[in-house]
Parts: sequence; C-alpha cells; structure tokens
Amino acid sequence: MKKKIVILGGGESGVGAALLCKQQGYDVFLSDGGTLKVVYKQELHDNGILFEEGTHSIEKILSADEVMKSPGIPHSNAVVKRIIEHKIPIISEMELAYRHKGVSKIIGITGSNGKTTTTALIYHICKNGGLDCALVGNIGTSITKQIALYPKPYYVVEISSFQLDDINLFRPDIAILTNLTEDHLDRYDHNFENYITSKFNIVKNQTEQDFFIYNADDPVTLKYLNQFPFHSKPLPISMNNEQPDGAFIKNNYMNVTRGEGLTMSIYDFALKGKHNQYNTMAASVATSVLGIRKEKIRESVSTFEGIEHRLENVATVRGILFINDSKATNVNSTWYALENIDRPVTLILGGVDKGNDYELLKDLVEEKVQRIICMGLHNEKIHEAFGDIVAEMIDVTSAQEAVFAAYKHSKKGDVVLLSPACASFDLFKNYEDRGNQFKEAVKAL
Repeated sequence: MKKKIVILGGGESGVGAALLCKQQGYDVFLSDGGTLKVVYKQELHDNGILFEEGTHSIEKILSADEVMKSPGIPHSNAVVKRIIEHKIPIISEMELAYRHKGVSKIIGITGSNGKTTTTALIYHICKNGGLDCALVGNIGTSITKQIALYPKPYYVVEISSFQLDDINLFRPDIAILTNLTEDHLDRYDHNFENYITSKFNIVKNQTEQDFFIYNADDPVTLKYLNQFPFHSKPLPISMNNEQPDGAFIKNNYMNVTRGEGLTMSIYDFALKGKHNQYNTMAASVATSVLGIRKEKIRESVSTFEGIEHRLENVATVRGILFINDSKATNVNSTWYALENIDRPVTLILGGVDKGNDYELLKDLVEEKVQRIICMGLHNEKIHEAFGDIVAEMIDVTSAQEAVFAAYKHSKKGDVVLLSPACASFDLFKNYEDRGNQFKEAVKAL
C-alpha cells in the first residue's frame, strides 16, 4: 500500500516536495490555507497531484502517514497542533530531499548573516571548477523539485533555521555555519537559545566523514560549540588566530590550510567588506574540501559578481548613490551594511519587526546616519531607538515614497541605503519585491 503523505503549504518548497513524492510513488495530497500561484496550480494539475487551496480538510490531513510542513508554517499553527496531537510525524523539505537524493553530495549553508552570499559564491566556484551542481534551498529553487526534475551530483543548499526544525536524518556532507545573531525571535518564543538549537541541527547527524566549517571569531558560535556535540571534522575560519586546518586572514592575506592550500590577497576579492572576507574564507574552504584546484578558487573569488538585493549599487543620481540591501532582514545585516559605508547615510529602515534589538546599531547610526526613513506600518520601535540620535525621522508607507523622501533630503556625496533590518511582509510580498520596487523607484527619479 502506498505511503500517504500530506504536503502542508503550496509555495516553492511545498510544490517541489509534492512533485518529488509523486515521482517516488507516495499517495500525495497538498493543502494550502491561502491562494496558490497559477504556475504552481498548473504544475500540480499537470502531474496529477490532488490539492486544495483556501482551506484545510482536517480529516484528510489527519489520515496521513506523514506530513511535510513548508518552512513558513510555524508549529503554533492550529492545523500543525492537531497533527502533533495525532502523533503524525512531521518532516521538513530538507529531510525529504535527503531521503531521495541518492549518492549526491550536499553542501549546506546556514547562519544569521552571509549565508546567501556564501551559498552563491560556493556555487560560482563549483561551476567554475567543473562540478555538475545545483544552487537550491532558501536561495530560490526548491531542492526537492531539483531532485525530482534535474538531479545533480552536488547540491549547494542555503538552509534557514525553519528548514532545520523538522529533520531526523538530514546530514550535509559539508555544513557551514556563518555566524549566530538574534533573528526570527518571534518564531522561537523570543528565546535566542531555541533559534541557536535549530541552527546547530545542521551538524547533529554528521559523521567523521563529514566537515563542519564555522566562524571561530563569532562569540555565540564558540559559546555553544561544546553544547551541541558534533562528530564531523571541524574547519574553523578566523581573522584573529591562525587555523592549521581551515582558513585565516593575516597581514591582509587569506590562507586556506585545507586541501592543497591557497594564499590570496584580500584586495583581490571581488566581494568587499570585512563580513565578506568571512564569507569568502568559508566558500574557499568548502570548495577546497570538494577538491577544486586553488587556481580555480582564486579565479572565482576574484570574478564573483555578488547577488541581487545584497549591498547592490543601483544608481548614482545627482551625486547621491542608492544601494539596495533589501535582503538585510535583521539588525546584524544592517550593521554590516553600515560598517561597509564611509559616506554620510540616509538609511531606509522598517518592516515587520522580528523581535529586533536596535541597540547594536546605535553607535554606527550616530557616526554615519544623517536621517532615517521609516518604511513600515509600525515604526514606533525605530522612533524610540533612534529619535534622539538622528536629526530627521521620516515615516513612509511605500518604496516610492521612501526613495522620493531620501532623494529630496539627501545631498551630493551621500548614500541612500535600503537596509531595513526587518521582514518585508507588511508592505511587500518578500524582500525581492521590496528591493525591486526600490530599484524601480530609483530609476524613475
């Protein structure tokens, strides 16, 4: 008899999971309480997968042998609570992908900041180095859809904490933890340790054959390293201490001490800024483990063009530089962005607050920020944090308003930085939509 699986949520990961389950012979039913995108409905129709939208048929869901929950649905959801009460196993898309990946290798990247850049850079190096690989996960394409339709020997996967919450056996061959700062606290009962536990799930099933790359300069990672025992080979990266097996930066040179070794000037990195030196070290170590030649790593690190919505220069209008950092959805990301800029800043902040503590930003805001444009439906917390530090605070409710206000109040030589430190869902579909609307508004000036 076929195993009955219910897919809860019909976004990118849910539809990808449904396609893989159908291919693998499961009895599949997809349920989404909202409205499915037309393109996803078509995929489900074309593959003969039963689904519902705008409702949840509880009896049908509770008849499942197993439920795959999309990462955006919290455990506090009423339907999820019923599933748990009925003791039906809940798995994540990562668990499902691992179950059906075959002999392919997984390079899994998580962390509070830098994971998208690190993931994209690893993929760039792998492609340049001749590996047949796919760029998947939180970065855009569903890993389960990739496995179902276009399987590859290597998957470079950006993994959010939500995607690590419901894993049993999932085990990446190479795990990367970029750093740990407070993020998504609204999802983790405002308990930082719950969030940290989710992140460390990336190494919990690793064996002596696997590798764990982490930032040895990150105090939170170091504090919890011994509380979450792991069996994989540690490959730390650092700017403060030499690492005999991993990577370190000394006298402005990156030294990769894994594999055949590599030395490279940080001035040859395509990605600028201190935070990107950590991302580049992590990517260089990971690809060394994969056996990519140092010449290819060096070449790739110097030619990488970065990613959209992460410190992306949009345009200079009358001497004012507009930078799109819409992917900065937490305070730490905005801190990195401000640290990277050495000109007067008009900062566009705001959105859905995830339990943010703005204290971390205050010194940099005082030093660099002339004015703050608050772009959100609830800006009270931003006003409280910075109202007595900056000269001007301006409230807006759209990207167009934000750009116009920033342009009107900034002067030649200034930087207008969209780095919201918040999620985007109050005014936008997602951070991409926010960044695209910002860019369109800049181009319309």
